[in-house]
Amino acid sequence: MFRITARTVLELGSELISSDIIAFYELIKNGFDARTKNGVTIAFDVVISRHALSKHLEKIARGGDLESHKADLIAALDPKSSLTSRNAFSSAIMTATSHSDLTSKAAVALAAFNSITVSDTGKGMSIEDLTGSFLVIGTPSRKLEVEAALAAGMKESPYLGEKGIGRLSAMRLGEKLRVVTAQEIDKTLNLLDIDWRAFGDINAMLDQIPVAPSKGGAKPAPQWSGTSIIISDLTENWTEARVRQMAEYDFARLTDPFDDAALRPRVAITFNGERLSIPFMPRALLDAAHASVSGKYEIVEGRPTLTCTLEALDLGFDHPREKEIITLTLEDLQGAIIGKDGEIEDSALVTIGPFSFEAHWYNRRRLSKIEGIGEQRAVRELQEKWSGILLFRDRFRVFPYGEDEDDWLELDRRALRRSGYTLNKTQFVGRVNISRTANKKLVDQTNREGLRVTPEQNVLLQVLRYVVQDQLGRFMREVERQYKNQKIDLSDAQAQVTKLEDRAKTAIRKLKRLTPPEGSEAVEDLEQALFEFSEFAAKARARIAEVEQESRQMIEMAGVGLMVEVVAHELARASENALKALDALKGSDVPEKLRGHFNTLRAEMKSVSKRVRVLDPLSISGRQRTEIFDLNELIKESVDAHEAQFARHRVDVKMDLPERPLKVRAVKGMVVQILENLISNSIYWLDIRATREPSFRPEIAISLESGPPTIVFEDNGRGVAADNQEKIFKAFFSLRDTKRRRGLGLFIAREAAEHHGGKLYLDDTINAETGRLHRFVLELPTGVQA
Repeated sequence: MFRITARTVLELGSELISSDIIAFYELIKNGFDARTKNGVTIAFDVVISRHALSKHLEKIARGGDLESHKADLIAALDPKSSLTSRNAFSSAIMTATSHSDLTSKAAVALAAFNSITVSDTGKGMSIEDLTGSFLVIGTPSRKLEVEAALAAGMKESPYLGEKGIGRLSAMRLGEKLRVVTAQEIDKTLNLLDIDWRAFGDINAMLDQIPVAPSKGGAKPAPQWSGTSIIISDLTENWTEARVRQMAEYDFARLTDPFDDAALRPRVAITFNGERLSIPFMPRALLDAAHASVSGKYEIVEGRPTLTCTLEALDLGFDHPREKEIITLTLEDLQGAIIGKDGEIEDSALVTIGPFSFEAHWYNRRRLSKIEGIGEQRAVRELQEKWSGILLFRDRFRVFPYGEDEDDWLELDRRALRRSGYTLNKTQFVGRVNISRTANKKLVDQTNREGLRVTPEQNVLLQVLRYVVQDQLGRFMREVERQYKNQKIDLSDAQAQVTKLEDRAKTAIRKLKRLTPPEGSEAVEDLEQALFEFSEFAAKARARIAEVEQESRQMIEMAGVGLMVEVVAHELARASENALKALDALKGSDVPEKLRGHFNTLRAEMKSVSKRVRVLDPLSISGRQRTEIFDLNELIKESVDAHEAQFARHRVDVKMDLPERPLKVRAVKGMVVQILENLISNSIYWLDIRATREPSFRPEIAISLESGPPTIVFEDNGRGVAADNQEKIFKAFFSLRDTKRRRGLGLFIAREAAEHHGGKLYLDDTINAETGRLHRFVLELPTGVQA
């Protein structure tokens, strides 16, 4: 049988309660768990601060008149502190008979009469409760009730806490604890006194430390119930400035600040009798955000759905208020959150339970005066104060998420590598809401430093990172691409400018004939202005053409980069397999086996060689060169180049191609790129389905039709939800996992199709089996057929 030393309690307290605010948080939760009728009050009664007393003790140590030192000390007591504490402090030091005695008695008085009281008007505790629950560390009573509530399907947990260690929070704040409590039926108060220093005896066992409750005096009123936790011999230097700062920041974020102020759990703080305000977040601050994302993760009939709303309100250039709604179902979430590697079980997508979130983004340089808040500086300070994406369970904070030093969504780390909009944590004000009953698998670590690492915790992180890092960032860039530095169609504009120039020249010629000599200078000025305008228009046209060319080259280079990556992957994989083969043959004399392995390696290298040949048209020169080629043969070559990959993933490719060549005049590299991106997407989603359905047989079907030349590409993978039919073609929109999430493939493929005057789209035919879209159509204009 285990025995526990007394000092283990001290070790538990120091390890499990890691900061003052967490200590207060635990004590506050206990008050609400006791069903307090009007909230929880934290009252600081500080006769003199530890720092101020130390200054006086330094003077006393230097000698001088003893009575003068006593008088100075009494004069230094805070007149706003309780009269009882001041009188007791004064009486204690007035009995001192020497300088050393005064020093000793002042230190004892500081420990005895500076206090923090956490009180509630809940159901209180009886003598039996103090003995059987409060003095039992890790008591199971609340946990049993929480588990019963979960089993019964209750929407709310009966308790915020359940581990039975919250009482150790008092140890963090002071060396001495007095509990004053009573239930309605009690006639008197029930008392419990604990001196934590007694547990420091390294030789004492826990059961050797005498701690027992006792009866106290009369209750404040016959029907009164509640509990006061009185902490003295304080371990920290408490001042009004420090407590006010904690109220402004820590206590303000202790309960959900997004809630209506009238609905938030009531927590009151007083310092020496003066009420300190705990600020609420003004709605005007959220209304001033420049972009935002909000949404819900729901479980409906055992299937998860993520719905989020993205809004661009003011990105620093002229644009309408843009809004986009994204919906991801089970199939999408398996691809985007779980991925191909299967590091998280699919079941975690359901067992995580429902939650909601919102995050408001600010360009801090563009924050300006807000009515009701103040000038720009005040607005920036307020935004910085509330910055961070906080996590709340049942309206109470889960630490340390959202703290200044915490980057739980890896926003800062990603921002350092991202061009364009910087989505770092100080630019967000946001919250995530979970609950004990709905999110049973999201459990606090015992030391209150975040959630325990579980598959469900991983899903929560991945979903939020996907929404905030990827989708909001992608959406903001999409709005910028659409409205800032928009492409200009110069065909009509150039004709109009030419007409205007001709009209102006004709008018100037007439003016020259009609203008008297004294007005010729003005006409010459007008003619010079026309010349400068014409020159400016020509330069503008040239620059716009350059910008468009740069944009095309960016797309081309991105496409080539993606293809080089694919080929590099194949080369690396073939090399690794070759090394494995050679390692397996060490010390063996098996020519037939050796021949077989080298045949495998030769086949793989042959496949890579085909991929490199297919890559050749994707070079910049190849992509810009129009040529006549057989579309039929190009499809065969592209499929042939993936032969080893298809075999490895057991993909059956069916081609329905015309017997006669179908000649087209086009940029061969761009058509190759479209096919490569479609194949790459298919392989990913076929794998996603194959790993989850053992009997599944992956298939790709490619057909080619003429008049106009049309390639139909279809697979039997997971398909695309109808809601995302157009979104998948947007730049940086991706439903792949984090390792493979780029979101450029289909965007580039559509750009390539449109370059030829054609179109690439996802056909709206619903697959009967999946209820989703599977068929991509590349339609080239009739004019490209040679």
